[in-house]
Amino acid sequence: MPEELTGRCVAVLVDNYYQELEVWYPLLRMREAGAEVFTIGTEAGTTYKSKMGYPVEADRAIDDVSVEDFDVLIIPGGWAPDYMRRNPQFVGLVADSDQAGKVIGAICHGPWMLCSAGVLRGRRVTAFHSIKDDVVNAGASYVDDEVVVDQNLVTSRVPGDLPAFCQAIISAVGLLDGKAENT
Repeated sequence: MPEELTGRCVAVLVDNYYQELEVWYPLLRMREAGAEVFTIGTEAGTTYKSKMGYPVEADRAIDDVSVEDFDVLIIPGGWAPDYMRRNPQFVGLVADSDQAGKVIGAICHGPWMLCSAGVLRGRRVTAFHSIKDDVVNAGASYVDDEVVVDQNLVTSRVPGDLPAFCQAIISAVGLLDGKAENT
């Protein structure tokens, strides 16, 4: 089994009404690739329910996390990003992660967090089609592709894009290390 992310740390943002696959598929895929993975919620130990009621527990509280704690930040979709972007600490963590050049993966409605963090001006991204206007109004160029990579940002549209999304995140970490070619 490849260990592309050995020695790396991946953080996944969680809140209520997340999209099940968009949390669990990347979380498990990044672990499979050798990364240490943890979830971040408002409070550590809090259980958040997905749109279908499936639970995920926050390993760490947003108050206790900084950009130095991870290499990759993943923002899943569902309705959770609409709750997370109401919290200035979540928004600040996303903005600080972009400023620090961390790989940020956002899928489906996850790019709402990128809008709120003010990191989209001049960038190319994709997202679930219903938030196209939001990302365009935040200054991005919207592209309807399964995955779009723009510098440290990796974005995708829907759960069906998850294989390409996760592979692009792993490749983006390799690019930061100088181990992969830009595709």
